Amino acid sequence: MEIGAAGTLAAGFSVFAGIFGLLYLGLVYFEARRAEIPPGVSNRKKLCALHYSIVGMEVGCQILEHLGVCSQLTVFRLLANYMNHKTPVAPPGLRIKDMTFGGVPVRVYEPTAPSDQKRRGMMYFHGGGWVLGNITMYDEVCKHIAKESDTTIVSVGYRLAPEHRFPAHLDDCEAATLHFFSVAEAEFGVDPHRVVLGGDSAGGNLSAALSQRLAKKRTGDVPSPLALVLIYPALQMADFTLPSYLQNQSVPLLYRDKAAYYILQYLNGDMSVCQEVLAGRHVPAELKAHYSKWLDPANLPPEFRERSYQKPEQVVTTPDTEVYQIIKDGLQPEFSPLLAEDEDLRLTPSTFILTCEYDVLRDDGILFQKRLKDLGVDVTWHHVSDCFHGALSFFNNSILNFSAGDKAMGNIVNYIKSV
Repeated sequence: MEIGAAGTLAAGFSVFAGIFGLLYLGLVYFEARRAEIPPGVSNRKKLCALHYSIVGMEVGCQILEHLGVCSQLTVFRLLANYMNHKTPVAPPGLRIKDMTFGGVPVRVYEPTAPSDQKRRGMMYFHGGGWVLGNITMYDEVCKHIAKESDTTIVSVGYRLAPEHRFPAHLDDCEAATLHFFSVAEAEFGVDPHRVVLGGDSAGGNLSAALSQRLAKKRTGDVPSPLALVLIYPALQMADFTLPSYLQNQSVPLLYRDKAAYYILQYLNGDMSVCQEVLAGRHVPAELKAHYSKWLDPANLPPEFRERSYQKPEQVVTTPDTEVYQIIKDGLQPEFSPLLAEDEDLRLTPSTFILTCEYDVLRDDGILFQKRLKDLGVDVTWHHVSDCFHGALSFFNNSILNFSAGDKAMGNIVNYIKSV
C-alpha cells in the first residue's frame, strides 16, 4: 500500500510537472513570437537564440513573482549576475583594481606600458536600463578599450532602480567623476584635462546628462570633460512615436514598451502612466510645440524616415495634465539631455555618437547629433547598419559575440585614440 501511494504521488507529480513545463514553454513561445528579427540584422540566428533564452528567463522570473516567491527583477538580476560572475583577470599590459571613488564602487583598468606623457582617462557608465547591469558585466568591454586605446578606464557601479530613483544614478556618476578628477594625475598618471565621459544606452544618457550638469557648475577648480562617447544612448522621454520607435518596436533586445518601462522605473516607478506615455499624452501642447523643432522626424535623414512601419492603433494624443504632473521631472535636461536649451548644449565637448539601425533609440542619437552640429559642436557620428540595441554587451563573449558589436567597438576605440 505504501509503495502504491508513493507511486501514485510520483505519477501525480510527474503529470503536474509535465503540465507546468508545457505551460511554461507555451508562454515562452507566445512571448518570444512577439519579436521581429529583421533579415538585415547581424548574426540573425544567434540573436534569435539569445532572444528566446532571455524570454525564457523573464517568463520564469514572472512565474516566481506571481507565486509570491520574490520579485522578477530580483531573480533576473541573480541569473544575470551568475552568468557574468567571474574574477577579473588582467590581460598582459593591464592592471585592474576594485576601488571606491566618492563612496561609489569602481573598477580601474590601467595600462602598464610606460608613457612619455600623462595618459588619457575615461569614465565608463554601463548600460542596463538603469535597473540592470554592473561593473562585472562590462569587464570585457572596459578591458578592450583600455588596452587598445592606451586609456585608463574607470568603470562606475552606480546605484540602480527601483531601489534608487532619479537622480541617484547621476549623483553617483558625478561623485565618482569628481573624485577621479582630483586624483587622476597623482595616483594614476592621468591628465585630468584628458578625461572622456562615456557609456552605452542608459550609460550614454548619464554621460550626456553629467556633461551638462558639470558645464553648469563649471569652475576653475574642476576640469571639463575632454569628450563624450555615447553608444546607442537614451536621450529623451518626450516622444515614443519617432520613426525608430515604431519601425523597431518589436526588435530585440529592446522593445518599445520595455524602453518606456525602464525609463519610468528610473524616473519614479509609476507604471500606471505607461500607456499614456507611449501614446504621447504626457506632454502638454505648449511643451510639445516647443520640443517639435528638435524632435520633428523631418530632422532625420530621409532614409531613416521612409522605412515602413506600423503605427500604434487608436493613439490618443490629447494631453493629460495629471500624467504630466507625474512625469514632468523626466522632461528636464538632466533626465532628457536632448531637451536642453541651446545655450546649455553649446557647452558640450567633442562628442562621438554611435547609433544602430535596428534600435528604438536610434533616432534619439541621430537627432542629438544634428542639434549639436547645428550649434557648432564637434560631432563624430557612426551608424551601424546591421546592429541591434545591446550588441556591445556581448563583446568578446565566445558564444554570443556579434560581428556588428565588433564593428561598433572598433569605431569607439578609434575615436578615443583620436582625442
